[in-house]
Amino acid sequence: MTDLLDPLRSLKQSHWFKLICGASMQHLSSVRSLTLAYALAGADCIDVAADPAVIAAAQEAIAVATNLSSERARRGFGKNIQSPLLMVSLNDGEDPHFRKAEFNSTECPTDCSRPCERICPAQAIVFNSIKYDLSGVVAQKCYGCGRCIPVCPYGIIYTKSYVSTPGAIAPLILSNGVDAVEIHTNVGRLAEFQRLWQAISPWVERLAVVAISCPDGDGIIEYLHALHDLIAPLPCALIWQTDGRPMSGDIGDGTTLAAVKLGQKVLAAQLPGYVQLAGGTNGYTVAKLKAMGLLRKAEEPVSRGAGEKEGILSSAPLPPHPPASISGVAYGSYARLLLSPILEQLEAMEVNQLVNVRLEDETELLWQAVKLADSLVSQLKSQQ
Repeated sequence: MTDLLDPLRSLKQSHWFKLICGASMQHLSSVRSLTLAYALAGADCIDVAADPAVIAAAQEAIAVATNLSSERARRGFGKNIQSPLLMVSLNDGEDPHFRKAEFNSTECPTDCSRPCERICPAQAIVFNSIKYDLSGVVAQKCYGCGRCIPVCPYGIIYTKSYVSTPGAIAPLILSNGVDAVEIHTNVGRLAEFQRLWQAISPWVERLAVVAISCPDGDGIIEYLHALHDLIAPLPCALIWQTDGRPMSGDIGDGTTLAAVKLGQKVLAAQLPGYVQLAGGTNGYTVAKLKAMGLLRKAEEPVSRGAGEKEGILSSAPLPPHPPASISGVAYGSYARLLLSPILEQLEAMEVNQLVNVRLEDETELLWQAVKLADSLVSQLKSQQ
């Protein structure tokens, strides 16, 4: 059961669950369905692309989830839910999360076995598609994992990257229902980060969470300290997202090891804020964290930080626990993989009926999707 449903309290108590829809994923029906299912399963945060249409789709799904909260409880999924925080992802430079695959299908030999189509986890590569009326990459479904590039026998697949435009940031932050921002950065990009932060900082007081996502690299701890010095003090919670092995959680259990290893490294640095895993997270992640003593147990008390009042959560360092605790886990490719059978059924119905099919209108599929989502969310929400 997923009863620990206050997002910021979940963060503080090490029960924080974030769904990553994909910083480049703009397939509105998939974003909407994923958001609805995971919101009903008790997700604390939904992370989406900084695209007005995507934001609107996620907001609509969260509203539907709220309306279905009583039905959720009746079906045995726990108490009524609190709406998850809605987060948008931004980047300060080149980043694999912010790219799309492209190729010209007319260059494909007719006898090609199309390994790109088989390996694409988003089913974004199609040939002679009736629904999309194209052969090639369905841009709105592609989230930039890059797995198609090395398998192409003819080397004709490439990626096109994009960087967040600071001038477009403020309207997104001001959009009704956007509660959090995540900045993707890399070691050595302090100047680029600062330019993006200058565009965001006037609106930070409106946010509940600021997250910083960074992969491992030489000097990462020094870099994260420099970022903290740049943005402090913050009026909201701060999350360090340790991006172990980006967009790989659906490949196999071993991918989670990079995320856990980087999480340990950042925890040891005792940076102010909360540490949350991402990049390679999957169904094995919580079990691994528990085995290593890196998740606080449900019965452990949570003391308040200096200057923190009752009922108010701060971004101050977590109280010392031997060993230190990971505050939460973000799931992207693995969370989407779990729901792929449902998403595929919805898409097939849309092709057959030639109309948009909403998950909440297919009652049986909806609660199947929630059950699947709950199987992942409850790993964090039912710590014993």
